[in-house]
Amino acid sequence: MATTKKGEDNGRAGGGIPASNAGGAWGQGLPAYPDWLQPYLPAMHDGFNGFNRYVSVPALKAGMGRFVSNPLTGYLMILRTRGRRSGEMRDAPLGYMIVGDAVYAMAGFGREAHWFKNIQADPRVEVILPGRAFSGTAEEVTDTAERLAVLPPLLRSMGGGAAAMGMGNVWQMTPEEISARFDGLPLVRVRATGIAAGPEDPGGWFWVVPILFTGWWLVRWIRGRGRAHKARRADR
Repeated sequence: MATTKKGEDNGRAGGGIPASNAGGAWGQGLPAYPDWLQPYLPAMHDGFNGFNRYVSVPALKAGMGRFVSNPLTGYLMILRTRGRRSGEMRDAPLGYMIVGDAVYAMAGFGREAHWFKNIQADPRVEVILPGRAFSGTAEEVTDTAERLAVLPPLLRSMGGGAAAMGMGNVWQMTPEEISARFDGLPLVRVRATGIAAGPEDPGGWFWVVPILFTGWWLVRWIRGRGRAHKARRADR
């Protein structure tokens, strides 16, 4: 796997991917996105960043992954990487697929994705799936046969996300068509090396969910009792 030193500019494609397929900022110039969408990719990237920061990441860290993941909207995990400059852990919500003994994810905005640059600098990561968590080692997949085998189920696990972003109908494409269409978008493999803390473990956020539900139910019960009491008084 190609690596970069902390703070080093990653100006060329690594890991066997031709530099011509590296693409510009946030996926511009890559065949995965149609021409009409190219000018809007930076704005889409910023929109996804904002949504992920304030919606997706808090929901997944609160253990809601099992409730929001499904075949229609796709399946999400959190990939935790160490910032190559800050040294702090960074959370990225990503579509994923489990194949064999590894978890796979794709850098949908190309090699400029911050989480992808982070794993090039430090491949030690943590993965929070809807039902489990583990620490692992991430590396870019450069083997053509492995990309052909993994990309189709990975993209289909994202539900309608690929089609919504103009990437086409991945259910009708052959593996070869998918590989060509998504050339330049890095595929990353994570293999487990240890145990990580998940939302339901100490320090996680899942405890918020039952408390909020209990509070909601208690308020409804008290209001129901109040209405019943008023109704009885009105009948006297």
